[in-house]
Amino acid sequence: MRIAVDAMGGDLGPLATVAGAASAVVADPHLELRLYGPAGRLEDEISRLPRHLAAAASRLQVSDAPDVIRQDQRPSDVLRHGANTSMARMLGDLAKGEAEAGVSAGNTGALMALSRRALGTVAGIPRPAISTAIPTRREGRCYLLDLGANVEASADRLVDFALMGEAMARHIDGLPSPRLALINVGVEGTKGTVSVQQADELLRRLPDLNYLGFIEGDGIFSGEADVVVCDGFVGNVVLKASEGLARMLVQRVQSAFGAHWSGRLVGLLARPALRRLKNELDPVRYNGASLLGLDGIVIKSHGSADATGFHYAVGRAVQEVRHDLPRRLAAELVHCRPGAAGVVSAGKGPRHHAPAPVSTTAVGDRQQEQR
Repeated sequence: MRIAVDAMGGDLGPLATVAGAASAVVADPHLELRLYGPAGRLEDEISRLPRHLAAAASRLQVSDAPDVIRQDQRPSDVLRHGANTSMARMLGDLAKGEAEAGVSAGNTGALMALSRRALGTVAGIPRPAISTAIPTRREGRCYLLDLGANVEASADRLVDFALMGEAMARHIDGLPSPRLALINVGVEGTKGTVSVQQADELLRRLPDLNYLGFIEGDGIFSGEADVVVCDGFVGNVVLKASEGLARMLVQRVQSAFGAHWSGRLVGLLARPALRRLKNELDPVRYNGASLLGLDGIVIKSHGSADATGFHYAVGRAVQEVRHDLPRRLAAELVHCRPGAAGVVSAGKGPRHHAPAPVSTTAVGDRQQEQR
């Protein structure tokens, strides 16, 4: 399996991406990675890998890409002038079939724009959504989407997110009937924006969905749902806030045990449990967000991810390749998404960009339902 890696993205650049890529290769003997960026710089990073990762060098290929996309660069500028960047060349080779997935920690807007142009979308999806798994009670997890690709989302787009997230949970996690919910400011039918209320109406009409209705913010981490849907503004705020809260809780617990001699004694006894808690809450374990809806697999790593975090992002790409996720999404969305018939590409043939939205014209004033 070959994965293409934009090695110049992220806050730490190739220092983190090359080490994370090498770690992923060491962990998976069937994996090869192609790294994109200035050849000399990447080769230098590979030569300086620590001893336990040095064996990975033979399965790390370097593809020269002289230019780098800045984190503050506008997507429109990248589309016009970014052909020689590490991100664009990585996606170009992915589109040509020279790799089975792409991973980048770079500029999210640029990655979304370049991915759409290079790969297109499946089943008439007009805009992909960003989704990642977050931890829930009893060591579970749920998929949250969208996380920022669509700051505002109509009812049609929210339905698209729901269908893609539900399909991903079934195929990646093996859930026979994933529980699906919409984020709202309350569970009452009178609350929420018009688009959220219309999406609720549409989702109730679709057969074979295990749709629970509305869920409030505190329900995301309760384990009540396997897929939670919202617009990109809400999703991004929830994700960043939960990451900050997880780090704060771990730090507070560590500080509490270290404040007094009695606490340090208890801390020694509780060290295995504390280590397990830290691992469960650590956002690094969940690094790697899917750009769902593309006619190909693209994973967005957190910009601040270190080598360990980037390793997890590569692992996410491998998981989606093994489950052939875009083809499965395409095959399912063409049947359950009205108007999508005839535009499925499933990773083969011409790319399709034309939207085919679910109509909301018949929704009108939503009739209230007892929950």
